[in-house]
Amino acid sequence: MSLEQQIMAEMKDAMKAKNEGVLRSLRAIKAEIIKAKTEPGAGGEIDGATEQKFLQKMMKQRRDSLEIFEQQGRADLADKEKEEMEVIKKFLPKQLSESEIKGVVAKIIAETGASSPADMGKVMGVASKQLAGLADGKTISNIVKEFLSK
Repeated sequence: MSLEQQIMAEMKDAMKAKNEGVLRSLRAIKAEIIKAKTEPGAGGEIDGATEQKFLQKMMKQRRDSLEIFEQQGRADLADKEKEEMEVIKKFLPKQLSESEIKGVVAKIIAETGASSPADMGKVMGVASKQLAGLADGKTISNIVKEFLSK
């Protein structure tokens, strides 16, 4: 079952249950699917990698908004972002734990021979490719900084 079919099925269930939060989130995902399908060169079809990429982007947007809303004391808006993040998370692959990310990053640092913060770009390029869809870029970046500043 494709992501679009899953979203449509979930939307029907959310409509029947009158669950506005889930429905709002699913509509946002559906809008991204339509946008990706209509981009030049897409030919009306999108692959799994493209789906994962825009789901990750949506998750990052929600995470950033959540942080801002919490700083401003807007619990009502923060709750909406958390709700949407939970729905998006269902369609993403399981995220790696911090210790698993540290293991991968340590291995990449050893392979690339990185030894100082100046090598961060080299390590991040490899880490971002290997951990695409499995970990948040900000988390990866923080771990790489931690390792290279030792």
